[in-house]
Amino acid sequence: MNLKNSIQIIVSCVLGLVTVLAAPYHVQAEQYIYSVSQGFEFSSGKYGTDTRTDTIFAPLTIFASPTDRLSLSLEIPFVYQSNGNVVSSIARGGMQGGRTTMLSAVGMSGMSGTGSGMSSSSGSMNQSESGLGDITLKVGYILLSEKDSMPQIRPMAFVKFPTADKNKSLGTGEFDEGFAVEITKWLGNWNPFVEAGYTVQGKSTQLALKNYMAYNAGVGYQVADNFRPILLIKGTTPPADGASSLLEVRLKLKFQVTKQTGIDGYIAKGITTNSPDFGTGLSVFYDF
Repeated sequence: MNLKNSIQIIVSCVLGLVTVLAAPYHVQAEQYIYSVSQGFEFSSGKYGTDTRTDTIFAPLTIFASPTDRLSLSLEIPFVYQSNGNVVSSIARGGMQGGRTTMLSAVGMSGMSGTGSGMSSSSGSMNQSESGLGDITLKVGYILLSEKDSMPQIRPMAFVKFPTADKNKSLGTGEFDEGFAVEITKWLGNWNPFVEAGYTVQGKSTQLALKNYMAYNAGVGYQVADNFRPILLIKGTTPPADGASSLLEVRLKLKFQVTKQTGIDGYIAKGITTNSPDFGTGLSVFYDF
């Protein structure tokens, strides 16, 4: 199966979620301690270079909520890139309820002051690469629970481990650490949210990395007990010298299939130079 067919299948699955809503049913809310999610994300763009790069990001994520306020997650991704013109997985923080990851796979131009596109350190710019991506550990804590006149406020912190092979352009080869604060509030069936954070990147002799701010904001609407579409924007300030800021618009659909099983799907459109031209993804999670 080629990449074009894979994209068509993912888009069909995402749009097909709407059709399932023809017979919605009530799903009772229940608290589960653990959850596991398997995702599949595709993005494509030129990222300031002359060559299009297709990226597949398939994260396995394990969640744990030992208390009502405390949550932890461990993301273990598989990454594929069609060439080595850009570097994948510059940043992955936690966004919007812990199940939406930030910046599935991004490329940046600029290599130690060149500003003309980042080549693979192995020199194999036209060769596809795949392997383990950077593993991310995240912890979040609900500092203030939602009340009638108050939103829920949840700070979180994360660390990205350099488990991806930087010689294959699958990662930067550096540790990243960061923090963010998420604010969300239910207003009837509407659920607006906003999140802002800061990432400290490791120092690299090959890449002109720099620290950056990230943000995520949008609104969801509870159409049925088991279905919520969400419209959001997400982006960062430039993550490296010579790179543009990152900005994309995303339409996400959340569908609760059973009390313990759910599906998230999205389609995305990049706006800035170093954002993907387009992206799509689908993930399935199971609570237990």
